[in-house]
Amino acid sequence: MKAVKEKSWCPSVQEMLRLAEKLDIETVWCRYEAQLPQCGFGELGTCCHNCLQGPCRIDPFGEGPQKGVCGANADTIVARNLARAIAAGTSAHSGHAKHLAHTLLAWAEGKAPDYPVKDEAKLKAVATRLGIPVDGKDVQELAKEVAEAALLEFSEKATPLAWVATTVTRGRVEKAIQYNVVPTGIDSVVSEVLHRTSYGVDADPVNILFGGVKCALADFAGCHMATDLADILFGTPKPVVTTANMGVLKPDAVNVALHGHNPLLSDLIVQVAPEMESEARAAGASGINLMGICCTGNEVLMRHGIPPVTHSVSQEMVIMTGALDAMVVDYQCVMPSLATMAECFHTKLITTMPIAKVPGATHIEFKEEEARERAREILRLAIEAFKKRDPAKVHIPNYVHKAYAGFSTEAIIEALAQVNKEDPLKPLIDNIVAGNILGVCLFAGCNNVKIPQDSAFLTVAKELARNNVFLLASGCAAGAFARHGLLTPEATEEYAGDGLKAVLTAIGKAVGLGGPLPLILHIGSCVDNSRAADIAVAVANRLGVDIDKLPVVASAPEATTEKAIAIGTWAVTAGLPTHVGFVPPVLGSPLVSRILTQDIKGIFGGYFIVETDPSKAAEKLLEAIRERRKGLGL
Repeated sequence: MKAVKEKSWCPSVQEMLRLAEKLDIETVWCRYEAQLPQCGFGELGTCCHNCLQGPCRIDPFGEGPQKGVCGANADTIVARNLARAIAAGTSAHSGHAKHLAHTLLAWAEGKAPDYPVKDEAKLKAVATRLGIPVDGKDVQELAKEVAEAALLEFSEKATPLAWVATTVTRGRVEKAIQYNVVPTGIDSVVSEVLHRTSYGVDADPVNILFGGVKCALADFAGCHMATDLADILFGTPKPVVTTANMGVLKPDAVNVALHGHNPLLSDLIVQVAPEMESEARAAGASGINLMGICCTGNEVLMRHGIPPVTHSVSQEMVIMTGALDAMVVDYQCVMPSLATMAECFHTKLITTMPIAKVPGATHIEFKEEEARERAREILRLAIEAFKKRDPAKVHIPNYVHKAYAGFSTEAIIEALAQVNKEDPLKPLIDNIVAGNILGVCLFAGCNNVKIPQDSAFLTVAKELARNNVFLLASGCAAGAFARHGLLTPEATEEYAGDGLKAVLTAIGKAVGLGGPLPLILHIGSCVDNSRAADIAVAVANRLGVDIDKLPVVASAPEATTEKAIAIGTWAVTAGLPTHVGFVPPVLGSPLVSRILTQDIKGIFGGYFIVETDPSKAAEKLLEAIRERRKGLGL
């Protein structure tokens, strides 16, 4: 069995892992070890079960079958599997966006009174970008038109997806047209990928990969739409200060964790919780203490400062503290094992979405028209569970860090405007040109049980910061940095190179912090990677170049989900060198591997950097940034 340091670098998680071992409680790390050795064909991507004549496997050593029953070779099988993963990721992000669009429409039609538009300026900005006239319209009328425009994006249209065509550079649009990868409907392109990769359809690996690229652009549309609509419904985030890690649990409070990805119910729970304080106190608690896990946690962190307790691979550990009274989940990245873990304690696991039930959980179905009452019902269950808490089982790791979050695109531009009101991007561009900022890196993705939790994030980020790279983070990447105190001005003082430190200090003082901005800016949940894309597009347009010329890179050193594969693919299509810290299931096809890491650079400018050693990964990202700077004559 691995030592706890080989499983996680988070001290809270390490402490809980020692407790799990002592109590003989099964965790995700136990189940991973039980799976070893994992299927070699699956790891190479050369297993196909797309028809009932399979599953078929291709022998990587050339001694066994080189074709499946239908005749598909390793190149075809690997490409099909990759495209299907992109389609799955796209369906998740866009399903999230579609849900928000339906809610916005329901409010506009008077059917969801708990969801008034919180940011009218963002509503008008999105409408204007989509070409919807805004003059003379009230908020309901405009919200209805924006929601209907969003829902139209899902079916097949005669025109490109508006949430792509209006949010990327002209150069990216021309590239998409040149290579026939323009998506015209989000759901239709997901359906197309499933069709073309089914039995007896597309067998050309290159053609399949272009289909995957087209689908990934639809994923970008879904991500951007989810960000826009969440901002409209719940407000565009502004900087907030909070705390992070398991020390945010309070031994005397009703502790409720909000987990999943969609803020529709969790934001209502945050709004309702103050009304329920008296009921919590009547039960003997000091009050209600909300906290977040994964991207639902990021959504309520960004807008309300709700502290993140943990993320991703360590979600089970929060229940094991014995102090969590309810975990409320919506969808995505929710482990079924949470129900088993909850059986060992008093914790109520509460599912809320009809498409995401877990055996053993209590299901309270979310309905927009009754959202506030459902939120109260959930909190009352948590209060009842608090009464059954066993103090002898309570074990809260005493680790907590300050964390700054809430850096939406608008908040970043506003901060830069404090330095130069007439041209907010100029300070950023000038410092890139001067070399004070070497380049920009976006961290995204999850934790992966195969990699010591947070180890790759911390190693790569600290090395890039030392070399004056401006850092952004989303999703569970941002959660990793929060748990280790890297979302703070103090981290800037400790880890930033002199040039980066000077820039962050100048901006921080301009916005009234009295010191530097945090070392890494938390931009939101995984769909909010679109915020980073918006900044890159703005800088590219300001300079009159395309994104594939900018010294901008991306890194997902501990990625796990199909959603990360979809995001990584659109990042590469956008022109970014994109690092992944584990070997994806493509090595069974040398052709596909070469296209993803080399050939695609000549098409879209971006490419995948596959490097499992985080120190070497940092070197390769710096090399990519320096190559871009050289191309710009810097």
